[in-house]
Amino acid sequence: MIAITREVSRSLGNCELTWLDRQPIDIDKAIAQHRAYEAALESLGAKIISLPALEEHPDAVFVEDPAIVLDEAAITTMGAASRRGERPSLAKALAEFRPLIQMHEPAKLEGGDVMRVERDLYIGLSARTDQAGIDQLKDLIAPLGYRVTAMHLKNCLHLKSACCHIGDGTILINKAWVDPKTLEHYRLIAVDPEEPAAANALRVGESVIIPTSFPKTAAKLQTEGFKVQTVDVSELMKAESGVTCSSLLLE
Repeated sequence: MIAITREVSRSLGNCELTWLDRQPIDIDKAIAQHRAYEAALESLGAKIISLPALEEHPDAVFVEDPAIVLDEAAITTMGAASRRGERPSLAKALAEFRPLIQMHEPAKLEGGDVMRVERDLYIGLSARTDQAGIDQLKDLIAPLGYRVTAMHLKNCLHLKSACCHIGDGTILINKAWVDPKTLEHYRLIAVDPEEPAAANALRVGESVIIPTSFPKTAAKLQTEGFKVQTVDVSELMKAESGVTCSSLLLE
């Protein structure tokens, strides 16, 4: 397994924000937390490919958004205009492992809005992803045989803020942020009500990575039979991120 990551930009404090109020970010602590996150991925069997920081792009550490990785190809996406300069170096890294497909303006789509479950892609309609983006992606990957389903969101940045596939046909979900009816054929585990942002979790190998900020949801996952590894990403979360945001996993 390969995990593509990117070093934290010291300009992270100028990140894009949609739902959270801006808070001071301790950049040195954010860098240390990101390195610990990479170490957690390595401990679970991933080989890290770390790209250099892009100081002119505060959000560049969140490599999930400018790309989608499928088995057959990698798609470079079009989301927030301020982030489009992140794509060339990320595309170069992905080209070592997958043929590239490029999306084009004015359609908008970010990888954080794409939840893959086997051959199904669930895509959130959000401030960063519009119907034109979903339609364009659907056309581009039609030859690959994936099913694409759009989903409406409430009160969150991305679909993966509201739900994530954590393996074994199981979705960790905040039902207040996304309608669960589309996903009822999966096993649904609801986040603890006191931890609404806990649905963003990352399955790596046999373990699920979840922030240390959400101990009640982590305990619930363990009760449900999942191996859980916690990481402290508190400074990165001030930039509206989660644990899926900072890596692209390829097998």
